[in-house]
Amino acid sequence: MSAAVTTTSTTTTTATTPVTATEDSPQVRRRRRLSPGKRLPATRLLGPALILALWAAASAAGQLDPSAIPAPWTVLETSVHLWTAGTLPTDILTSLQRAGSGFAIGLVAGIALALASGLSRTGEALIDGSVQLNRAIPTLGLIPLFILWLGIGETFKVAIIAIVVYIPIYLNTHSALSGIDHRYVELAEVQGLSRYAFIRRIVIPGALPGFFVGLRLGVTGSWLGLVVLEQINATSGLGYMMFQAQNYGQTDVILVGLVVYGVFGLISDSAVRLIERRVLSWRRTLSN
Repeated sequence: MSAAVTTTSTTTTTATTPVTATEDSPQVRRRRRLSPGKRLPATRLLGPALILALWAAASAAGQLDPSAIPAPWTVLETSVHLWTAGTLPTDILTSLQRAGSGFAIGLVAGIALALASGLSRTGEALIDGSVQLNRAIPTLGLIPLFILWLGIGETFKVAIIAIVVYIPIYLNTHSALSGIDHRYVELAEVQGLSRYAFIRRIVIPGALPGFFVGLRLGVTGSWLGLVVLEQINATSGLGYMMFQAQNYGQTDVILVGLVVYGVFGLISDSAVRLIERRVLSWRRTLSN
């Protein structure tokens, strides 16, 4: 009787003892993480900060010619002097007005042409070929012709910036529209959606990722075009300030203008990225 009880106890103990998995067992094998990981705050400032640190270190060590590349503190002193003198705020405001006007026109034109071309075969036949031809022509090469057409004032500058902006917005938005899965179109037809509901529920969500890519390129293009345009018959603006500094050999003033352009470009691109993440928060991508 006691032997039977002992045998039963031993059997129960053996049955309830967990089996230890080996290191090669699938149960304990760790899953390899392939995603970039959690987004860190202000990571895009590390690159500019590193460049600034290297620039300051090279200037302090005497490795850079001050007449060719002034030290960061020299550029900062020059920017403060220009700001207190009142010339830098005026030039910045003028440049912002030019870039903003051209960007607004290019944004509206790019969206309208992309929708007309992407949602209609007739629109695509009439619009897409012309835009592709315009894309193949260097936009800055149109400056002499636009001066003859629109004069040498502010109008041609805004028009050139608008062309620089609308092309990437059109191309990326049109590409996103063309890439919408046709099964969604068929589903909308089966559900009996109206044209307005189809655009609101299918077209806009499908085109937004491509639109934001084009928007970022358009924002950058507006600043790039502005640098050149403000050196042509301008009396104010950052480009005019840099052109005048070139004539007098003021490299510190030129660097002030470049830094301001870079800061505005970084801020505008970051703003578009922030809006994109908020609007497209429903997507599960590597960036979020």
